[in-house]
Amino acid sequence: MTWLYAILSLATIAVLLGVLYRPFGDYMAWVYTAKKDLKIERGIYRLIGVDAASEQSWQAYLRSVLSFSAVGLLLVYGLQRLQQWLPYSLGLTAPSEHLSFNTAASFVGNTNWQSYAPESTLGYTVQFAGLAVQNFVSAAVGIAVAIALVRGFAYRRSGTIGNFWVDLTRGTLRILLPIAVIGAIVLMVGGVIQNFNGFTTVTTITGATQTIPGGPTASQEVIKLLGTNGGGFFNANSSHPFENPSALTNLFQVILMLMIPFSLPRTFGRMVGDNRQGYAVLSVMATLYVAAFAAMTSLESLGLGTAPELAGGALEGKEMRLGVIGSTLFSTTSTGTSTGAVSAMHDSYTALGGMIPMLNMMLGEVSPGGVGSGLYAMLVLAIIAVFIAGLLIGRTPEYLGKKIGPREIKLAALYILVMPTLVLSGTALSFALPGVREEIASTSILNPGMHGMSEVLYAFTSAANNNGSAFAGLTANTPWLNTALGVVILLGRFVPIVFVLALAGSLAAQDRVPATVGTLPTHRPLFIGLLTTVTVLVTALTFFPVLALGPLAEGLL
Repeated sequence: MTWLYAILSLATIAVLLGVLYRPFGDYMAWVYTAKKDLKIERGIYRLIGVDAASEQSWQAYLRSVLSFSAVGLLLVYGLQRLQQWLPYSLGLTAPSEHLSFNTAASFVGNTNWQSYAPESTLGYTVQFAGLAVQNFVSAAVGIAVAIALVRGFAYRRSGTIGNFWVDLTRGTLRILLPIAVIGAIVLMVGGVIQNFNGFTTVTTITGATQTIPGGPTASQEVIKLLGTNGGGFFNANSSHPFENPSALTNLFQVILMLMIPFSLPRTFGRMVGDNRQGYAVLSVMATLYVAAFAAMTSLESLGLGTAPELAGGALEGKEMRLGVIGSTLFSTTSTGTSTGAVSAMHDSYTALGGMIPMLNMMLGEVSPGGVGSGLYAMLVLAIIAVFIAGLLIGRTPEYLGKKIGPREIKLAALYILVMPTLVLSGTALSFALPGVREEIASTSILNPGMHGMSEVLYAFTSAANNNGSAFAGLTANTPWLNTALGVVILLGRFVPIVFVLALAGSLAAQDRVPATVGTLPTHRPLFIGLLTTVTVLVTALTFFPVLALGPLAEGLL
């Protein structure tokens, strides 16, 4: 019965996404290629002094991305530090300097890692004017960078890759905002709260008193999922009944997380003039997603481990209204899309079951990945795959008519190295620095030993991949973790973007080379299998040793 429910859930997701894939993917392609601007867009361009008809070089595009994000970082930090003087502060004081930095870096970096309990730390103004705004624009930045890389493949002998300010504005106003408005209404109908009531004290049936928080939740909930952000309005995130009241809202939230990442391959195919290329990328993403869901569901259903076997199952940390399947479906989606939202506590999963969300992130989150970031990560992996194929057949590798030379492969290789370097360095320093090690062991880790190792490894994996989910047993609101994770979030977000935009500029400057009998077709099952294998092997060879010290060791004992 468990597997029947799992198959039916997966089939429902597949049908709904299949219905959306073509029209929504085509719509997004139109958004970024349309010649006419909306009236409100023209007003924005005049306000910020942008010539919408002028395209930018990759260097100028990058400067725009970095400057816009830097301003956002300062604004979110400032709102938090001034919280007690803002309206709707609910009487809450300002978070500490290191927590404010971590939160600002997290939301600007499309990560939404939260080292705090939101309902008792941040007032409504900071929530909707700071965090919710960044949920929109950080997602739009990710899509814009992906579209810039796609233009690199589509353009010929061009010194430009688009206009960041136009891409940012269109992505926000034409894609994210309309869907968020409709989605918020659907969530409110489903029981998600939306109010400014503050805290309400009630008397429970046992005679005790309890404080119930309110807040504009639905409006933030929808964009946290649609933009693959993940930060909850409440500490329990999407396991809280005010954020995710039922199995139906759980299913809707899964669709929100998947609809843009799984439709962007269609956008890619349309913009490069070959829809088959989009189907190839989609096939790899879907294969990895289904494999992760099957593995996580199997491990959590079996309940391997001494405690779960004695209890007769692994239900700790899972909402009974969602069960194992609803929890693993949500967890697979959130860690495969860089969302980081949770409807179950990953720290309470079995040792091997909790390793699967970690692996989803270690893949570089390409199954299907975050909005924009999943597509550009998969295209970088495709460049690596065609390079390997070129070595095997003894000719210069090509992808979509563009030669993959030394410059392109160096940029792709540097992109691949950023994330594991940050993950492994951050984890190692946390245990190697004497003063930090004591803080980690005495304050942060809930369960010492191999599971404690997994908690810290998961935190840095989540930060470097801009995911934001956590092993809930880790206390991260400390000076070291707030600062280290904040730095890792910023580096994990923007250093890869540097290499992606440089790659886009290099590809756009090339002309197309005609296909020959020696050209590897990149839309057929052979290449799909090669790309899937490359994606898995890059992860396995990089992270297997550290996994052997944490979840693998814990699960196999």
